[in-house]
Amino acid sequence: MHYKSLLLTALTLLATATAPVAQAQSKPIRLVVPYAAGGPLDVTARILAEAVKDSLGTVIVDNKPGAGGNIGADAVAKAAPDGLTIGIAATATHAVNPWLFAKMPFNAASDFAPITQMVRVPNVLVMNADTARRLKISSARDLIAYARANPAKLNYGSGGNGSAGHLAGEMFKKEAGIFAVHIPYNGGNPAQLALLSGHVDFNIDNLATAAPNIRSGKLIALAVTTPTRTAALPDTPPLADTLKGFSIDTWWGLVAPAGTPKETITRLNQAFVAALNTPATKSRFATLLAEPAPSTPEEFGALMQKERAKYEKLVKLSGARVD
Repeated sequence: MHYKSLLLTALTLLATATAPVAQAQSKPIRLVVPYAAGGPLDVTARILAEAVKDSLGTVIVDNKPGAGGNIGADAVAKAAPDGLTIGIAATATHAVNPWLFAKMPFNAASDFAPITQMVRVPNVLVMNADTARRLKISSARDLIAYARANPAKLNYGSGGNGSAGHLAGEMFKKEAGIFAVHIPYNGGNPAQLALLSGHVDFNIDNLATAAPNIRSGKLIALAVTTPTRTAALPDTPPLADTLKGFSIDTWWGLVAPAGTPKETITRLNQAFVAALNTPATKSRFATLLAEPAPSTPEEFGALMQKERAKYEKLVKLSGARVD
């Protein structure tokens, strides 16, 4: 009886000691999306949250929009590094905003632990179809030639100063050696409406946004901005065919707070990479014209570092600033 009593006591103590660990593991993971519900980043986050429920348990998507994505990203940066809070890192939050905003609530380079890249979405150089026919432009080379022969006669629109379309447009102008007046609008939709109505001559837009009007014939796609052709628009050449090395697209991925244990990052990476590689995920992402781009944590970290360096130059070139 004495030995039996000791055994029971030991088992009770062991159960008590391990209970908090089991409880922590059973808690849901919070996935912070720094943009409003319904957009491409939100939709892809929800697809992945559903896909990893068997391997990671419940993942709750928490939308925290505002300040160009900075509010949501800051919530991740300041969360406990226990693997229970992760977030989306996007081109804007982790490559553009550090140079665009005079004051940042977080350090994009040091306050996060990369998990994996999620997707890349090509951008596309588009013109109003009627404008293109009138100016006899059917390729990026034609557009550049027209701009050089007609200085300051072209303009382009974007979703605002410092937006992806603005920075891509400035990069295009610099690499092509042309000038076009930038006309900022209050968001991507007004910029596209301006292009459709002929108020601006060309835009560099997100392919997911431009695709319906390309398919309908209202816009013509002159080039994609990825280094190679994209399956979503296979007949459209890359701008790199005309301007060697040109590459600018939209990407986002998953990060955790800095200091999250390496084994936790590895576990999260394995689960999300497996989910990104499934045919079901690829199919659902394809409807958004988003290409899954799973990576190692190190690869995603290197990508963000490279993109920050690129956008530092582009933001300075554009002159955009948010005080």
